[in-house]
Amino acid sequence: MKQLILPFILFFSAKSFSQGYEIKINFKNAPDSIVYLAKYVLDKQYVVDTCKKVKNGTIIFKGKASLDKGVYFLVSEGKAKYFDFFVNEDSKFTITSDVMDMVNSFKCVGSKENELAFGYLKFMTNINREFGKVAEKTKGMAKADSVKLVSEKTKSLHEEVVKFNADFRKTNEGSFFAAFLNLQTEKTAVDVPKSKNGRPDSIFYSNYYRAHFWDGVNFADEKIYRTPFFSDRFKRYFDQCVYMIPDTVIKELDKILIQCKTDVEVTKAFLAQITFDYETKSSKFVGFDKVFVHLIDRYIRAGWLKGYYTDETIEKIKDRGDILKPLLLGSVAPDLLMMDTINGKIANKMGFDSANTSAAVSHLYYKNLDKINTLYTTLHQLKAKYTILVFWDVECSHCLTEIPKLLQTWHELRKTYDIKVFSVYSQHEFDKWRKFIIEKKYDFINVFDAVHINNIKQKYDIFSTPKIYILDKNKTIRSKGIAQEQIPEIIKMMEADDKK
Repeated sequence: MKQLILPFILFFSAKSFSQGYEIKINFKNAPDSIVYLAKYVLDKQYVVDTCKKVKNGTIIFKGKASLDKGVYFLVSEGKAKYFDFFVNEDSKFTITSDVMDMVNSFKCVGSKENELAFGYLKFMTNINREFGKVAEKTKGMAKADSVKLVSEKTKSLHEEVVKFNADFRKTNEGSFFAAFLNLQTEKTAVDVPKSKNGRPDSIFYSNYYRAHFWDGVNFADEKIYRTPFFSDRFKRYFDQCVYMIPDTVIKELDKILIQCKTDVEVTKAFLAQITFDYETKSSKFVGFDKVFVHLIDRYIRAGWLKGYYTDETIEKIKDRGDILKPLLLGSVAPDLLMMDTINGKIANKMGFDSANTSAAVSHLYYKNLDKINTLYTTLHQLKAKYTILVFWDVECSHCLTEIPKLLQTWHELRKTYDIKVFSVYSQHEFDKWRKFIIEKKYDFINVFDAVHINNIKQKYDIFSTPKIYILDKNKTIRSKGIAQEQIPEIIKMMEADDKK
Protein backbone atom coordinates (compact mmCIF):
# COMPACT_ATOMS: atom_id res chain seq x y z
CA MET A 1 0.00 0.00 0.00
CA LYS A 2 1.48 3.32 -1.01
CA GLN A 3 1.81 6.13 1.48
CA LEU A 4 -0.23 9.27 0.90
CA ILE A 5 1.94 12.33 0.53
CA LEU A 6 -0.63 15.02 1.27
CA PRO A 7 -0.69 15.86 4.98
CA PHE A 8 -3.93 17.24 6.35
CA ILE A 9 -2.75 19.69 9.00
CA LEU A 10 -4.81 22.55 10.28
CA PHE A 11 -3.08 25.68 11.47
CA PHE A 12 -5.13 28.06 13.57
CA SER A 13 -3.38 31.21 14.55
CA ALA A 14 -5.40 34.00 16.07
CA LYS A 15 -5.63 37.17 14.01
CA SER A 16 -4.50 40.15 15.96
CA PHE A 17 -6.99 42.95 16.25
CA SER A 18 -7.39 45.46 19.00
CA GLN A 19 -10.96 44.36 19.68
CA GLY A 20 -10.16 41.07 21.44
CA TYR A 21 -12.84 38.98 23.13
CA GLU A 22 -14.44 38.60 26.53
CA ILE A 23 -17.05 35.94 27.08
CA LYS A 24 -18.56 35.69 30.52
CA ILE A 25 -20.86 32.83 31.46
CA ASN A 26 -22.87 32.77 34.67
CA PHE A 27 -23.51 29.06 34.90
CA LYS A 28 -25.69 28.43 37.94
CA ASN A 29 -25.25 25.05 39.65
CA ALA A 30 -22.18 24.26 37.55
CA PRO A 31 -19.47 22.35 39.43
CA ASP A 32 -16.27 24.17 40.29
CA SER A 33 -13.80 22.76 37.78
CA ILE A 34 -11.83 23.54 34.65
CA VAL A 35 -13.93 24.48 31.58
CA TYR A 36 -12.72 24.78 28.00
CA LEU A 37 -13.86 27.04 25.17
CA ALA A 38 -13.82 25.06 21.92
CA LYS A 39 -14.82 25.61 18.32
CA TYR A 40 -15.84 23.58 15.29
CA VAL A 41 -13.69 23.63 12.17
CA LEU A 42 -14.94 21.42 9.36
CA ASP A 43 -15.13 17.90 10.86
CA LYS A 44 -12.84 18.64 13.80
CA GLN A 45 -13.03 20.44 17.12
CA TYR A 46 -10.34 22.58 18.76
CA VAL A 47 -9.82 24.04 22.20
CA VAL A 48 -9.41 27.81 21.95
CA ASP A 49 -9.19 28.93 25.59
CA THR A 50 -9.33 27.57 29.14
CA CYS A 51 -10.99 28.80 32.29
CA LYS A 52 -8.79 27.12 34.86
CA LYS A 53 -11.23 27.52 37.70
CA VAL A 54 -14.99 27.86 37.70
CA LYS A 55 -15.98 29.59 40.91
CA ASN A 56 -19.63 29.97 41.96
CA GLY A 57 -20.65 29.23 38.38
CA THR A 58 -18.68 32.10 36.87
CA ILE A 59 -16.70 31.28 33.73
CA ILE A 60 -14.63 33.92 31.95
CA PHE A 61 -12.73 33.63 28.67
CA LYS A 62 -10.72 36.67 27.69
CA GLY A 63 -8.07 37.41 25.07
CA LYS A 64 -6.48 40.22 23.11
CA ALA A 65 -6.85 38.57 19.70
CA SER A 66 -10.22 38.29 17.97
CA LEU A 67 -11.94 34.94 17.79
CA ASP A 68 -12.75 33.42 14.42
CA LYS A 69 -16.44 33.78 13.64
CA GLY A 70 -18.38 30.55 14.00
CA VAL A 71 -20.02 28.17 16.46
CA TYR A 72 -18.32 27.58 19.81
CA PHE A 73 -19.15 25.34 22.75
CA LEU A 74 -18.26 24.71 26.38
CA VAL A 75 -16.52 21.50 27.42
CA SER A 76 -16.14 20.29 30.99
CA GLU A 77 -12.96 18.91 32.46
CA GLY A 78 -14.48 15.46 31.99
CA LYS A 79 -15.02 16.24 28.27
CA ALA A 80 -18.79 16.64 28.60
CA LYS A 81 -20.21 19.17 26.15
CA TYR A 82 -22.51 21.77 27.70
CA PHE A 83 -23.99 23.91 24.92
CA ASP A 84 -23.26 25.67 21.61
CA PHE A 85 -23.21 29.42 21.13
CA PHE A 86 -22.27 31.85 18.38
CA VAL A 87 -19.48 34.33 17.78
CA ASN A 88 -20.12 36.76 14.95
CA GLU A 89 -19.62 40.52 15.02
CA ASP A 90 -19.98 40.61 18.80
CA SER A 91 -17.20 38.95 20.75
CA LYS A 92 -17.85 40.53 24.15
CA PHE A 93 -21.02 39.24 25.75
CA THR A 94 -22.48 37.52 28.79
CA ILE A 95 -24.50 34.30 28.83
CA THR A 96 -26.56 33.24 31.82
CA SER A 97 -27.91 29.74 32.30
CA ASP A 98 -28.80 27.16 34.94
CA VAL A 99 -27.59 23.57 34.68
CA MET A 100 -30.91 22.40 36.13
CA ASP A 101 -32.93 23.80 33.18
CA MET A 102 -30.33 24.96 30.72
CA VAL A 103 -32.49 25.85 27.73
CA ASN A 104 -35.28 27.82 29.41
CA SER A 105 -32.82 29.69 31.61
CA PHE A 106 -30.64 30.89 28.72
CA LYS A 107 -30.15 34.64 28.51
CA CYS A 108 -27.57 36.63 26.62
CA VAL A 109 -26.53 40.27 26.83
CA GLY A 110 -24.32 41.76 24.13
CA SER A 111 -24.82 39.27 21.29
CA LYS A 112 -27.76 39.45 18.91
CA GLU A 113 -26.89 36.05 17.40
CA ASN A 114 -27.10 34.28 20.74
CA GLU A 115 -30.33 36.04 21.68
CA LEU A 116 -31.82 34.67 18.45
CA ALA A 117 -30.36 31.21 18.97
CA PHE A 118 -31.51 30.84 22.56
CA GLY A 119 -35.00 32.13 21.72
CA TYR A 120 -35.31 29.63 18.91
CA LEU A 121 -33.98 26.81 21.08
CA LYS A 122 -36.47 27.61 23.86
CA PHE A 123 -39.40 27.50 21.45
CA MET A 124 -38.39 24.16 19.93
CA THR A 125 -37.60 22.60 23.30
CA ASN A 126 -40.98 23.60 24.71
CA ILE A 127 -42.76 22.28 21.61
CA ASN A 128 -41.11 18.91 22.24
CA ARG A 129 -42.18 19.07 25.86
CA GLU A 130 -45.74 19.77 24.76
CA PHE A 131 -45.68 16.66 22.61
CA GLY A 132 -44.32 14.68 25.55
CA LYS A 133 -47.27 15.83 27.64
CA VAL A 134 -49.67 14.49 25.00
CA ALA A 135 -48.07 11.08 25.27
CA GLU A 136 -48.65 11.19 29.03
CA LYS A 137 -52.34 12.07 28.53
CA THR A 138 -52.91 9.00 26.35
CA LYS A 139 -52.12 6.62 29.17
CA GLY A 140 -55.26 4.64 30.04
CA MET A 141 -57.17 5.90 26.99
CA ALA A 142 -58.74 3.63 24.40
CA LYS A 143 -56.50 3.07 21.39
CA ALA A 144 -58.79 4.93 18.96
CA ASP A 145 -59.05 7.92 21.32
CA SER A 146 -55.30 8.02 21.95
CA VAL A 147 -54.53 7.86 18.23
CA LYS A 148 -56.98 10.68 17.56
CA LEU A 149 -55.54 12.85 20.34
CA VAL A 150 -51.93 12.30 19.23
CA SER A 151 -52.83 12.91 15.58
CA GLU A 152 -54.67 16.15 16.30
CA LYS A 153 -51.98 17.46 18.64
CA THR A 154 -49.17 16.46 16.27
CA LYS A 155 -50.88 18.32 13.43
CA SER A 156 -51.43 21.37 15.61
CA LEU A 157 -47.85 21.44 16.87
CA HIS A 158 -46.49 20.87 13.37
CA GLU A 159 -48.48 23.82 12.03
CA GLU A 160 -47.21 25.94 14.90
CA VAL A 161 -43.59 24.97 14.15
CA VAL A 162 -43.98 25.61 10.41
CA LYS A 163 -45.42 29.08 11.05
CA PHE A 164 -42.80 29.88 13.66
CA ASN A 165 -39.97 28.79 11.35
CA ALA A 166 -41.33 30.80 8.41
CA ASP A 167 -41.80 33.95 10.52
CA PHE A 168 -38.43 33.49 12.26
CA ARG A 169 -36.45 33.10 9.06
CA LYS A 170 -38.20 36.00 7.37
CA THR A 171 -37.64 38.29 10.33
CA ASN A 172 -34.01 37.27 10.84
CA GLU A 173 -32.91 36.82 7.24
CA GLY A 174 -29.22 37.66 6.84
CA SER A 175 -28.24 36.69 10.37
CA PHE A 176 -25.60 34.05 11.03
CA PHE A 177 -28.09 32.02 13.04
CA ALA A 178 -30.55 31.96 10.11
CA ALA A 179 -27.73 30.72 7.85
CA PHE A 180 -26.90 28.12 10.52
CA LEU A 181 -30.50 26.88 10.55
CA ASN A 182 -30.60 26.78 6.77
CA LEU A 183 -27.44 24.68 6.67
CA GLN A 184 -28.96 21.94 8.81
CA THR A 185 -32.39 22.00 7.15
CA GLU A 186 -33.19 19.44 4.47
CA LYS A 187 -34.70 20.92 1.31
CA THR A 188 -37.56 18.55 0.54
CA ALA A 189 -40.09 18.86 -2.27
CA VAL A 190 -43.76 19.49 -1.59
CA ASP A 191 -46.62 18.57 -3.92
CA VAL A 192 -44.57 15.75 -5.45
CA PRO A 193 -46.30 14.48 -8.62
CA LYS A 194 -47.51 10.90 -8.82
CA SER A 195 -45.79 8.25 -10.92
CA LYS A 196 -47.72 5.73 -13.03
CA ASN A 197 -48.15 3.38 -10.06
CA GLY A 198 -49.93 6.11 -8.09
CA ARG A 199 -47.08 6.64 -5.63
CA PRO A 200 -45.05 9.83 -5.25
CA ASP A 201 -42.54 10.16 -8.08
CA SER A 202 -39.23 9.15 -6.47
CA ILE A 203 -37.20 10.46 -9.42
CA PHE A 204 -38.78 13.91 -9.13
CA TYR A 205 -38.12 13.89 -5.40
CA SER A 206 -34.50 12.81 -5.89
CA ASN A 207 -33.86 15.45 -8.56
CA TYR A 208 -35.43 18.16 -6.42
CA TYR A 209 -33.39 17.14 -3.40
CA ARG A 210 -30.18 17.24 -5.41
CA ALA A 211 -30.97 20.55 -7.14
CA HIS A 212 -31.95 22.36 -3.94
CA PHE A 213 -29.46 20.75 -1.54
CA TRP A 214 -27.36 23.92 -1.21
CA ASP A 215 -30.16 26.50 -1.45
CA GLY A 216 -29.30 29.57 0.60
CA VAL A 217 -25.78 28.38 1.49
CA ASN A 218 -23.14 31.06 0.97
CA PHE A 219 -19.79 29.35 0.44
CA ALA A 220 -18.02 32.70 0.61
CA ASP A 221 -19.09 33.01 4.26
CA GLU A 222 -16.25 31.49 6.24
CA LYS A 223 -18.49 31.05 9.30
CA ILE A 224 -20.39 28.11 7.77
CA TYR A 225 -17.23 25.99 7.83
CA ARG A 226 -17.03 26.50 11.60
CA THR A 227 -20.35 24.85 12.39
CA PRO A 228 -21.12 21.29 13.48
CA PHE A 229 -23.13 20.58 10.31
CA PHE A 230 -21.12 21.68 7.28
CA SER A 231 -18.71 18.76 6.90
CA ASP A 232 -21.40 16.15 7.37
CA ARG A 233 -23.64 17.92 4.85
CA PHE A 234 -20.80 18.22 2.34
CA LYS A 235 -19.99 14.52 2.67
CA ARG A 236 -23.66 13.56 2.38
CA TYR A 237 -24.01 15.56 -0.83
CA PHE A 238 -21.14 13.78 -2.54
CA ASP A 239 -22.16 10.39 -1.14
CA GLN A 240 -25.87 10.60 -1.93
CA CYS A 241 -26.41 13.22 -4.64
CA VAL A 242 -23.37 13.06 -6.90
CA TYR A 243 -22.70 10.13 -9.21
CA MET A 244 -19.36 8.42 -8.55
CA ILE A 245 -17.93 9.55 -11.87
CA PRO A 246 -14.73 11.62 -11.77
CA ASP A 247 -15.90 14.26 -14.27
CA THR A 248 -19.18 14.70 -12.38
CA VAL A 249 -17.38 15.01 -9.05
CA ILE A 250 -14.99 17.58 -10.54
CA LYS A 251 -17.89 19.64 -11.86
CA GLU A 252 -19.65 19.67 -8.47
CA LEU A 253 -16.46 20.48 -6.55
CA ASP A 254 -15.74 23.40 -8.88
CA LYS A 255 -19.24 24.79 -8.35
CA ILE A 256 -18.51 25.01 -4.64
CA LEU A 257 -14.84 25.99 -4.63
CA ILE A 258 -15.20 28.91 -7.07
CA GLN A 259 -17.58 30.52 -4.57
CA CYS A 260 -15.07 30.34 -1.71
CA LYS A 261 -12.80 33.13 -0.59
CA THR A 262 -9.27 32.06 -1.41
CA ASP A 263 -7.46 34.17 1.18
CA VAL A 264 -9.04 32.90 4.40
CA GLU A 265 -7.55 30.19 6.57
CA VAL A 266 -10.61 27.98 6.80
CA THR A 267 -10.99 27.88 2.99
CA LYS A 268 -7.42 26.65 2.77
CA ALA A 269 -8.25 24.00 5.36
CA PHE A 270 -11.35 23.04 3.36
CA LEU A 271 -9.36 22.63 0.14
CA ALA A 272 -6.63 20.70 1.97
CA GLN A 273 -9.23 18.29 3.37
CA ILE A 274 -10.90 17.77 -0.01
CA THR A 275 -7.56 17.19 -1.72
CA PHE A 276 -6.50 14.71 0.95
CA ASP A 277 -9.84 12.89 0.68
CA TYR A 278 -9.55 12.52 -3.08
CA GLU A 279 -5.93 11.45 -2.90
CA THR A 280 -7.18 8.70 -0.58
CA LYS A 281 -10.06 7.86 -2.94
CA SER A 282 -7.66 7.70 -5.89
CA SER A 283 -5.96 4.70 -4.28
CA LYS A 284 -9.31 2.95 -3.76
CA PHE A 285 -11.45 3.82 -6.81
CA VAL A 286 -10.26 3.50 -10.40
CA GLY A 287 -10.11 6.86 -12.16
CA PHE A 288 -10.44 9.09 -9.11
CA ASP A 289 -6.85 10.25 -9.40
CA LYS A 290 -8.33 12.55 -12.07
CA VAL A 291 -10.13 14.47 -9.32
CA PHE A 292 -6.96 14.67 -7.24
CA VAL A 293 -4.92 15.92 -10.21
CA HIS A 294 -7.62 18.47 -11.09
CA LEU A 295 -7.55 19.93 -7.59
CA ILE A 296 -3.78 20.24 -7.80
CA ASP A 297 -3.79 21.83 -11.25
CA ARG A 298 -6.65 24.28 -10.75
CA TYR A 299 -6.30 25.31 -7.14
CA ILE A 300 -2.98 24.30 -5.57
CA ARG A 301 -0.86 25.43 -8.52
CA ALA A 302 -2.81 28.71 -8.38
CA GLY A 303 -1.54 29.26 -4.84
CA TRP A 304 -4.63 28.50 -2.76
CA LEU A 305 -2.59 26.65 -0.14
CA LYS A 306 0.24 29.18 -0.01
CA GLY A 307 1.05 29.78 3.65
CA TYR A 308 -1.07 26.85 4.77
CA TYR A 309 1.50 24.20 3.87
CA THR A 310 5.21 24.81 3.60
CA ASP A 311 6.59 25.49 0.13
CA GLU A 312 8.35 22.12 0.31
CA THR A 313 5.08 20.27 0.97
CA ILE A 314 3.30 22.13 -1.84
CA GLU A 315 6.08 21.14 -4.24
CA LYS A 316 5.68 17.48 -3.20
CA ILE A 317 1.96 17.71 -3.90
CA LYS A 318 2.62 19.22 -7.33
CA ASP A 319 5.22 16.51 -8.05
CA ARG A 320 2.63 13.88 -7.17
CA GLY A 321 0.25 15.48 -9.67
CA ASP A 322 2.99 15.45 -12.32
CA ILE A 323 3.46 11.69 -11.83
CA LEU A 324 -0.25 10.86 -11.98
CA LYS A 325 -1.31 13.13 -14.83
CA PRO A 326 0.18 11.03 -17.69
CA LEU A 327 -1.42 7.93 -16.14
CA LEU A 328 -5.01 9.14 -16.03
CA LEU A 329 -7.66 7.03 -17.73
CA GLY A 330 -7.88 8.10 -21.36
CA SER A 331 -4.19 9.04 -21.57
CA VAL A 332 -1.80 7.26 -23.90
CA ALA A 333 0.39 5.05 -21.75
CA PRO A 334 4.01 6.27 -21.56
CA ASP A 335 6.23 4.15 -23.76
CA LEU A 336 8.64 1.67 -22.22
CA LEU A 337 12.01 0.81 -23.77
CA MET A 338 12.58 -2.66 -22.34
CA MET A 339 14.55 -5.77 -23.22
CA ASP A 340 13.62 -9.43 -23.28
CA THR A 341 15.76 -12.22 -21.82
CA ILE A 342 17.89 -12.61 -24.96
CA ASN A 343 18.74 -8.95 -25.48
CA GLY A 344 18.93 -8.37 -21.75
CA LYS A 345 21.81 -10.86 -21.61
CA ILE A 346 23.60 -8.82 -24.30
CA ALA A 347 23.11 -5.63 -22.30
CA ASN A 348 24.43 -7.30 -19.18
CA LYS A 349 27.61 -8.26 -21.01
CA MET A 350 28.14 -4.55 -21.67
CA GLY A 351 28.35 -4.12 -17.90
CA PHE A 352 24.87 -2.80 -17.02
CA ASP A 353 24.23 -5.60 -14.54
CA SER A 354 27.16 -4.50 -12.36
CA ALA A 355 26.95 -0.71 -12.82
CA ASN A 356 25.93 0.68 -9.44
CA THR A 357 26.03 4.47 -9.92
CA SER A 358 24.18 6.82 -12.23
CA ALA A 359 27.49 7.98 -13.69
CA ALA A 360 28.53 4.41 -14.51
CA VAL A 361 25.16 3.65 -16.15
CA SER A 362 25.31 6.87 -18.20
CA HIS A 363 28.85 6.10 -19.38
CA LEU A 364 27.88 2.61 -20.52
CA TYR A 365 24.70 3.86 -22.17
CA TYR A 366 26.30 6.49 -24.37
CA LYS A 367 29.28 4.23 -25.11
CA ASN A 368 26.94 1.53 -26.50
CA LEU A 369 24.06 3.71 -27.70
CA ASP A 370 23.91 2.54 -31.33
CA LYS A 371 23.82 -1.13 -30.37
CA ILE A 372 21.41 -0.59 -27.47
CA ASN A 373 18.85 1.03 -29.76
CA THR A 374 18.54 -2.23 -31.71
CA LEU A 375 17.81 -4.32 -28.61
CA TYR A 376 14.63 -2.70 -27.30
CA THR A 377 11.20 -4.33 -27.07
CA THR A 378 8.90 -1.32 -26.73
CA LEU A 379 5.37 -1.13 -25.41
CA HIS A 380 4.11 1.05 -28.24
CA GLN A 381 5.43 -1.30 -30.94
CA LEU A 382 3.31 -4.13 -29.57
CA LYS A 383 0.43 -4.96 -31.91
CA ALA A 384 -2.70 -6.11 -30.11
CA LYS A 385 -6.27 -4.96 -29.74
CA TYR A 386 -5.92 -5.22 -25.96
CA THR A 387 -2.76 -5.13 -23.86
CA ILE A 388 -2.41 -6.18 -20.25
CA LEU A 389 0.56 -4.26 -18.87
CA VAL A 390 1.69 -5.78 -15.58
CA PHE A 391 4.56 -4.87 -13.26
CA TRP A 392 5.71 -7.57 -10.84
CA ASP A 393 8.63 -9.02 -8.90
CA VAL A 394 9.71 -12.63 -8.41
CA GLU A 395 10.19 -11.98 -4.67
CA CYS A 396 6.79 -10.37 -4.13
CA SER A 397 4.57 -12.84 -2.25
CA HIS A 398 1.39 -11.31 -3.64
CA CYS A 399 2.83 -11.55 -7.16
CA LEU A 400 3.58 -15.23 -6.64
CA THR A 401 -0.13 -15.73 -5.98
CA GLU A 402 -1.58 -13.41 -8.62
CA ILE A 403 0.70 -13.81 -11.64
CA PRO A 404 -0.09 -17.55 -12.11
CA LYS A 405 -3.79 -16.62 -12.01
CA LEU A 406 -3.14 -13.88 -14.55
CA LEU A 407 -1.45 -16.43 -16.81
CA GLN A 408 -4.52 -18.66 -16.66
CA THR A 409 -6.89 -15.72 -17.23
CA TRP A 410 -4.90 -14.57 -20.24
CA HIS A 411 -4.80 -18.04 -21.79
CA GLU A 412 -8.59 -18.15 -21.59
CA LEU A 413 -9.09 -14.64 -22.95
CA ARG A 414 -6.79 -15.04 -25.93
CA LYS A 415 -9.02 -17.82 -27.24
CA THR A 416 -11.57 -15.10 -27.97
CA TYR A 417 -9.72 -11.79 -28.09
CA ASP A 418 -6.59 -10.33 -29.63
CA ILE A 419 -4.91 -9.73 -26.30
CA LYS A 420 -1.28 -9.79 -25.15
CA VAL A 421 0.52 -9.39 -21.85
CA PHE A 422 3.49 -7.02 -21.59
CA SER A 423 5.03 -8.36 -18.40
CA VAL A 424 7.57 -6.06 -16.77
CA TYR A 425 9.98 -7.32 -14.12
CA SER A 426 10.30 -4.39 -11.71
CA GLN A 427 13.76 -5.29 -10.33
CA HIS A 428 17.17 -6.06 -11.88
CA GLU A 429 18.21 -9.55 -10.71
CA PHE A 430 18.29 -10.88 -14.24
CA ASP A 431 19.37 -14.49 -13.63
CA LYS A 432 16.81 -15.06 -10.87
CA TRP A 433 14.01 -13.57 -13.02
CA ARG A 434 15.01 -15.46 -16.19
CA LYS A 435 15.19 -18.78 -14.35
CA PHE A 436 11.83 -18.16 -12.69
CA ILE A 437 9.84 -17.35 -15.83
CA ILE A 438 11.35 -20.35 -17.65
CA GLU A 439 10.48 -22.72 -14.80
CA LYS A 440 6.96 -21.34 -14.49
CA LYS A 441 6.47 -21.28 -18.27
CA TYR A 442 5.32 -17.68 -18.25
CA ASP A 443 4.83 -17.16 -21.98
CA PHE A 444 4.02 -13.48 -21.69
CA ILE A 445 6.13 -10.86 -23.44
CA ASN A 446 8.62 -10.86 -20.56
CA VAL A 447 10.83 -7.77 -20.33
CA PHE A 448 12.91 -5.77 -17.88
CA ASP A 449 14.71 -2.42 -17.77
CA ALA A 450 18.14 -3.73 -18.72
CA VAL A 451 19.84 -0.32 -19.18
CA HIS A 452 18.07 1.53 -16.34
CA ILE A 453 16.54 4.09 -18.69
CA ASN A 454 12.82 3.95 -17.89
CA ASN A 455 12.51 4.89 -14.21
CA ILE A 456 9.43 2.69 -14.15
CA LYS A 457 8.63 3.27 -10.48
CA GLN A 458 7.94 6.95 -11.13
CA LYS A 459 6.79 6.68 -14.73
CA TYR A 460 4.08 4.15 -13.82
CA ASP A 461 3.62 4.98 -10.14
CA ILE A 462 4.86 1.58 -8.97
CA PHE A 463 4.88 1.64 -5.19
CA SER A 464 3.62 -1.91 -4.79
CA THR A 465 3.34 -4.96 -7.01
CA PRO A 466 1.69 -6.46 -8.88
CA LYS A 467 0.21 -3.47 -10.67
CA ILE A 468 -1.96 -3.96 -13.74
CA TYR A 469 -2.94 -1.55 -16.52
CA ILE A 470 -5.37 -2.37 -19.34
CA LEU A 471 -4.63 -0.66 -22.67
CA ASP A 472 -6.56 -0.55 -25.93
CA LYS A 473 -5.12 -0.89 -29.44
CA ASN A 474 -3.89 2.72 -29.35
CA LYS A 475 -2.18 2.07 -26.02
CA THR A 476 -4.71 4.30 -24.28
CA ILE A 477 -5.14 3.53 -20.58
CA ARG A 478 -8.64 2.12 -20.08
CA SER A 479 -8.26 0.72 -16.56
CA LYS A 480 -5.54 0.38 -13.94
CA GLY A 481 -4.75 -0.68 -10.41
CA ILE A 482 -7.14 -3.60 -10.73
CA ALA A 483 -7.07 -7.22 -9.57
CA GLN A 484 -6.46 -9.87 -12.20
CA GLU A 485 -9.94 -11.35 -11.70
CA GLN A 486 -11.47 -8.08 -12.94
CA ILE A 487 -9.74 -8.29 -16.32
CA PRO A 488 -12.31 -10.49 -18.19
CA GLU A 489 -15.20 -8.18 -17.32
CA ILE A 490 -13.21 -5.08 -18.31
CA ILE A 491 -12.25 -6.64 -21.66
CA LYS A 492 -15.90 -7.53 -22.31
CA MET A 493 -16.92 -3.94 -21.58
CA MET A 494 -14.20 -2.59 -23.87
CA GLU A 495 -15.32 -4.98 -26.62
CA ALA A 496 -18.93 -3.86 -26.19
CA ASP A 497 -17.90 -0.19 -26.34
CA ASP A 498 -15.89 -0.87 -29.50
CA LYS A 499 -18.97 -2.32 -31.23
CA LYS A 500 -21.21 0.68 -30.49
